[in-house]
Amino acid sequence: MKNRHCVCALMVLLFAVWCGAADPGKHFFWKVSDSDSHVWILGSIHFGDSSFYPLPKVIEQAFDSSAELAVEIDVSNDSISTEIAKTSAKQGLLPKGKRLPDVIEKNIWKTVDSICAAWNFPSATLLMMRPWMAAMTLSAIAIQRTGIDPSYGIDAVMLDSAAMRGMPIVGLETAEEQISSLSGKSEDDSLGVYYLKSTLREIANLDSMVTQIKRAWKTGNDSLLNAAMNDGETSPDNEKYEAEMEKNVYSNRNQKMAESIGQFLKENRSIFIIIGTAHLVLDERNVLELLKQKGFKVERF
Repeated sequence: MKNRHCVCALMVLLFAVWCGAADPGKHFFWKVSDSDSHVWILGSIHFGDSSFYPLPKVIEQAFDSSAELAVEIDVSNDSISTEIAKTSAKQGLLPKGKRLPDVIEKNIWKTVDSICAAWNFPSATLLMMRPWMAAMTLSAIAIQRTGIDPSYGIDAVMLDSAAMRGMPIVGLETAEEQISSLSGKSEDDSLGVYYLKSTLREIANLDSMVTQIKRAWKTGNDSLLNAAMNDGETSPDNEKYEAEMEKNVYSNRNQKMAESIGQFLKENRSIFIIIGTAHLVLDERNVLELLKQKGFKVERF
């Protein structure tokens, strides 16, 4: 199994992909149909900049013709945002009396502390966090330091547009489901420690990775996106962690998303769906392949 970059995986894992080359001139954008209805599905990245906009005309027109917007999780809803904060605190903080340096190796904490010092970010902010939560926090800071911003993320911009139009918004996941996919289940935080170590390793190359990812998304270039995100073979010692991450972050969630989309089609709902690109082009278990297996027609635009 190829090792998928944890920086982007922790940010709801939109960037990691494994796929062949895209057809020239096509986007990460698909129409999924049954005999009498269709939905549109757009592969998103959660961060961006003004150069992403306006979106390609085919995407804008499909959005304009849709009656509803579906996203992984509706962060524009205040009650959902509150639930995300509560769930993150519940699952992302260490038990009373424990601190991050107590549950990771000394050299890992030294690296964390050094990075925080270089960024003028207080490492004390991370002390009460579980390793996966600390990794996610560092990921968010590192990504924004490259010059891209969550307010320019594809789903964030489309959520704003839907709200301005009074367009109904559907969430494909709950806060509990999405956060649980990242937090892992091990009592010793072994998966979270692996996540943190991988994130620290990737931060050094993030600038070039983000540049490639931006170019790949704008041009619909699967191969370039794969090259940007693939950092080689996973070592045997880490295979179990990669397998657990693959299951938690991709396979389980892909299955649920595909089931929801299939239900939209059965109900003949006119809906524009935004899902992280990784969930749409990630090997044979991606959402689009699951929809094909259910008998739906999938076309790329």
